[in-house]
Amino acid sequence: MRTKVSLGIDIGGTNIAYGVIDKEGKCVMTDSKPIKLFDTPQEFIVSLHQEIEERLATLDADLIGVGVGAPDGNYFTGTIEHAANLNWKGRIPFTELLRETFALPAFLTNDAKAAALGEMIYGGAKGMKDFAVITLGTGLGSGIVVNGQLLYGHDGLAGEVGHTIVVPGGRACGCGRRGCLETYASATGIKRTACELLAKENAPSRLRDIPYNEISSKMICEAAHEGDAVALETFRYTGEILGTALANLVAILRPEAIFLQGGAANAGDLLFAPTQEYMEQNMLFLFKEKVRVLPSSLPSNAAIYGAAALVWNELKQS
Repeated sequence: MRTKVSLGIDIGGTNIAYGVIDKEGKCVMTDSKPIKLFDTPQEFIVSLHQEIEERLATLDADLIGVGVGAPDGNYFTGTIEHAANLNWKGRIPFTELLRETFALPAFLTNDAKAAALGEMIYGGAKGMKDFAVITLGTGLGSGIVVNGQLLYGHDGLAGEVGHTIVVPGGRACGCGRRGCLETYASATGIKRTACELLAKENAPSRLRDIPYNEISSKMICEAAHEGDAVALETFRYTGEILGTALANLVAILRPEAIFLQGGAANAGDLLFAPTQEYMEQNMLFLFKEKVRVLPSSLPSNAAIYGAAALVWNELKQS
């Protein structure tokens, strides 16, 4: 019997990752490509369709549908709505384009919401009814589950924790405002913090030898593991900003746990320890020591699993 599989696509500001996953969560193929290779979403979809058709021919599997997690992805309309961190601008009818090319059901949601769905179905949030997922990539996304259901709000776009203002009048954000959490606690925000510290302080740092355009959050993490003072302070400050923001989130939602996913979360205790510390320092007394900040238990790209799970979830309900 041929295996039924779904295709999960995670569209990020830097890369597009995708994978073919069966109903039990087994990933039978995965790949990624820089988004800059594709001038238009149509170009990407046509290229992806050709690749998937060729790969499925060797896997003895039938594709039942396509799920997508994308920045500013609107579950209700299937469109990507003027995403600040994507080169593709405007309102993109992404599921319509997928259905035309793949001739299969297609579903779309916000990338962080997809990550939350993946965590709930396949990962550490199994059995939880109230939790949040914060994705720390080029930007900062969030997926919120309340009473076992993803939070979409009135128009499908609820839950933009990354665009809550944490420093009034602070750093310019791609959304057009200033001081958003995304500008401090994303991989991009970590880089901005390190560069500001390098400009303000005279402390020796291996980061001073790296041109600005080449510095990455991964390099800062490596320097911190070596005891670099500037890198260590970068993560302490990031944890302070993120932890304080999460304390506010807890006051509103009272989740059982908050999961951190994405590239910047790979810093481990460098980020988790100060985040938990400052969250507890700023926590409403009712909730102190009741909410855990946890890493994802899914493989490296949880959003792929979530996007694929979206297909199974939607077809089950249809």
